[in-house]
Amino acid sequence: MILAKLDWNRYSSLRIIDRLHLKSLFAMQKPVYLDYAATSPVDPAVIEKMQQCLGAQGVFGNPASLAHPYGWQAAEKVDRAREQVAKLINADAREIVWASGATEANNLAILGVARFYQHHAKANKGKHIITMQSEHKAVLDPCKHLEKNGFEVTYLQPEKNGLLNIEKLKQALRPETLLVSIMYVNNETGVIQDISAITELVKANHSFLHVDAVQAIGKIAIDLEVLPIDLLSMSAHKIYGPKGVGALYIRRKPAVRIEPLIFGGGHEQGLRSGTLPTHQIVGMGEAFVLAKKLFHADNQRITALREKLWQGIRHLPGTGINGAGEGVHHVCGILNVHFKQIDGDFLMKALPQVALAAGSACNSAVVESSHVLQSMGIDEETAHSSLRFSLGRFTTEEEIDYVVTLLNEKVPQLRLLS
Repeated sequence: MILAKLDWNRYSSLRIIDRLHLKSLFAMQKPVYLDYAATSPVDPAVIEKMQQCLGAQGVFGNPASLAHPYGWQAAEKVDRAREQVAKLINADAREIVWASGATEANNLAILGVARFYQHHAKANKGKHIITMQSEHKAVLDPCKHLEKNGFEVTYLQPEKNGLLNIEKLKQALRPETLLVSIMYVNNETGVIQDISAITELVKANHSFLHVDAVQAIGKIAIDLEVLPIDLLSMSAHKIYGPKGVGALYIRRKPAVRIEPLIFGGGHEQGLRSGTLPTHQIVGMGEAFVLAKKLFHADNQRITALREKLWQGIRHLPGTGINGAGEGVHHVCGILNVHFKQIDGDFLMKALPQVALAAGSACNSAVVESSHVLQSMGIDEETAHSSLRFSLGRFTTEEEIDYVVTLLNEKVPQLRLLS
């Protein structure tokens, strides 16, 4: 199979000769895909449902056009998808607000709550926010924006294993703490936070809790009747749905109030204006149905493949898991490994047959250590020697065997060179 044409200019941190070399290699053979934490392929069943909402013979109407059957049919599809998303997390469908993705959902949660309670004097609950240094930039950047607008933000450092120290959170909470925002599963390490304990502390302080659950949805059972989380961000494309659609759960009882970020037609209870993309929403709904249906089978199989990968490479000298330790639990599909004394970028270039992510980020042609690994106290050299392997529904045992063979060949070679 041949890869679709890629925008190789994006890889500005690589020399032109490197980009041309990689392009020629990728054109010859499609690499093994182990970057599911970045995005997942859309499940065929999801594609089928989406196609029914595109053409002239399908349900293509505007869900807000309630004067004719085309709009009614689209609105019914949207309502059904809302129920499907709510069912996976045991919520009320009225608590689901559509967004363009988790980035918008995170922004709506953090900025929306902050602005509402800042602008309504009677409801003012304080201007202090708590989050973690290892959060996704879609949480960190809105927090930094609020700091420029009179809010104080406490950025808690995770322990070296990636977990939040519950005692440190307890000490950071204040009477004026408005919001705490903690990621359920870290997108780089796969470390699962103790959201139950965090929720208990935050609720006892009468603060709001926002959870970025992008990497948790479909991989961890979430019951919002049991966990009194106030706001929860979700995305479709991490669990075999389409890109460009996500949702924010907003608890109704006790009510959480937010100000919209986008104004216009007053869609989504006035919280998110804009014509709803019926086909994408239907795709997200179907992806959530499949996530519920295949939950145990997917988790069992992917966990076994992740363990097979680790057992196949753990004997290599200088190899270890980032985020390991007593009491640490990982989501089924993510394995973040360091190969000491080997630059992760060089190792990636030596593995053109595998699509994965490095423990460093290319930003404006400058290679920087992952802020997640840095926040955990991992030294820069180890961070630069790290790779993230993320597996998913379509990963095969044969692919894992192949990757293990490659790593056992390439890692010793590169270590000798270093």
